[in-house]
Amino acid sequence: MKFLPTKKQWPVLILLMVLMLVTRYHPWGEVLHVKDASMAVFFAAGFYLGGTFALPLLLLQAGLIDYVSITQSGISDYCVTPAYSMLVVAYAVLWYGGLLFSRYYRQSVSTLLPLAGVALASNLVSFWISNGSFYWFGGRVGEATFAGYIENFLKYMPWFVTVSMLWIITMAAAHAVAVWGFGYRYESPRQNRA
Repeated sequence: MKFLPTKKQWPVLILLMVLMLVTRYHPWGEVLHVKDASMAVFFAAGFYLGGTFALPLLLLQAGLIDYVSITQSGISDYCVTPAYSMLVVAYAVLWYGGLLFSRYYRQSVSTLLPLAGVALASNLVSFWISNGSFYWFGGRVGEATFAGYIENFLKYMPWFVTVSMLWIITMAAAHAVAVWGFGYRYESPRQNRA
């Protein structure tokens, strides 16, 4: 496994980190009127950067953005509970989903079906982990019940998964433009392993 990103991967890592910063850091996201791209960033990072140190780096960045948002920008800490640590697992699911998709990637329109399937499954499992851990272990729900959890899941899941999938579609379109319009040569993280 390679630890450092290749020369081609560094710009991708920087772009993904900037995207997460401007969409996750709420004062900027509100000004720009864009929704949090964090879930899609972890999926794309797995696709482009799997096998590198980028996963812990992005996890650290997400935590630091939340810390600064809460301590410096007056954002509520309502979501920071003992369950917050499960975001590591939820984001890792997205990362490994992107890495899995890199196996199926072909420079062809036929790639769209595996992309849609793996991205949707990764987003659903990731949301299930983050939402479920918050509901059951976050200490914010008075009397947790299975019916209450299903209601909570169905209330929030469509929004979070739709936003992430829209970001992934946007990233896929940008990837297609880079490949077909500018001749970018994608190298799978699985191909880059030494």
